[in-house]
Amino acid sequence: MTASASSRVWFVTGASRGLGRAFTEAALAAGDRVVGVARNLSPLDELAAGHPERLLRLPVDVTDREAVFAVTEKAVEHFGRLDVVVNNAGALFAGMVEEFSEAEARAQMELNFFGALWVSQAVMPHLRANGGGHLMQISSIGALGGFPSTGLYSASKFALEGMSEALAAEAAQFGVKVTIVQPGGYWTDLYTSSRATEPNPVYDGLREELQKQWAEGSVDSEPKLAAEAVMKLVASDEPPLRLLLGSMVYDVAFDISRRRMETWAAWEETSRAAEKAVPAP
Repeated sequence: MTASASSRVWFVTGASRGLGRAFTEAALAAGDRVVGVARNLSPLDELAAGHPERLLRLPVDVTDREAVFAVTEKAVEHFGRLDVVVNNAGALFAGMVEEFSEAEARAQMELNFFGALWVSQAVMPHLRANGGGHLMQISSIGALGGFPSTGLYSASKFALEGMSEALAAEAAQFGVKVTIVQPGGYWTDLYTSSRATEPNPVYDGLREELQKQWAEGSVDSEPKLAAEAVMKLVASDEPPLRLLLGSMVYDVAFDISRRRMETWAAWEETSRAAEKAVPAP
């Protein structure tokens, strides 16, 4: 498909692999133009050869705020605008909460939260200048609740979602839409490329139990299915603030929400008793 002057311009982080690669391929297949950013761009060589005028590859480490702003300017200079931004770059640091060193905990937050924050800040002026656009924050099932061995990963995604909800309310006046995408399991290298803490033997029993659960109950899909959902989001005039991807994550979301509501209701009397308006001191 030949690109036209009106084709959308995407900015996809973590574009060289996994979901980011699937989003990039889907956008190109739709005739759009894509700025694919990643630390390692070599996996995009073949794709770039097939779309030399519509795929711009730019190297960046999203944890470097200055570099993120610079690469965003290069992207806009090249294609003239940005329309769709997909904050996809991220990684999983696995380990029990007690096991994390300061450096490991900060590294998880730097990539999954601060990296997305820097990209959001860098692209907003350009989306405003266009009079609108769509920013998609790729979150995770890990943001629905805290799970054993992924506590810091969940913390980074909880932070991403809190920031993104506020950003959605702030950006709406400029016609900029924000969607938090919560995927379930996909066949990417999220798990194979994950880093792990030094295991504390007191958690060996829990680890064995978790490994058994994952072996028996893991549901993983082709990344292209997530890309198809994202293309529907882009085509929507009224995209949702949140979108769950997958039956498993859909069911987990409702189960967690019900249990929270049941707990809140059980403690309603205590909650309400903790509030009573008094004059200012």
